Amino acid sequence: MARRSTSSFLSDFKDFINKGNVVDLAVAVVIGGAFGKVVDAIVSLVMTSLLEPALKAAQVNSISAWPAGAVIVALINFLVIAFVVFLIVRAIEAMKRQEEIKAADAGPDPQAELAAAANRLAEALDRRAL
Repeated sequence: MARRSTSSFLSDFKDFINKGNVVDLAVAVVIGGAFGKVVDAIVSLVMTSLLEPALKAAQVNSISAWPAGAVIVALINFLVIAFVVFLIVRAIEAMKRQEEIKAADAGPDPQAELAAAANRLAEALDRRAL
């Protein structure tokens, strides 16, 4: 009996893992983690080069040495990530709008026109038969 429930449990788990949404979510989490590390490195590089003269004048080795330095770095990372995501979403929406414009300019769907013509023909034949 225990063997059967274990087999069922493993089968259910396998079905759950093989669902597209779970795999897509896992990939998104991994890519998001890697993206966060890249953004963190870029922010550190940019902030160091931009703030280095001010930090040297204040005799501070890094932003993290400030009383709320970790919070400031986290906020900057958040803003950079949010801005990049905004740019990506905006580009995707622009591409979708262009596709919609092309679809509207392409004219009516030939399949729809053929179906409408077939319906008109059938109606005309029905009227003549009466």
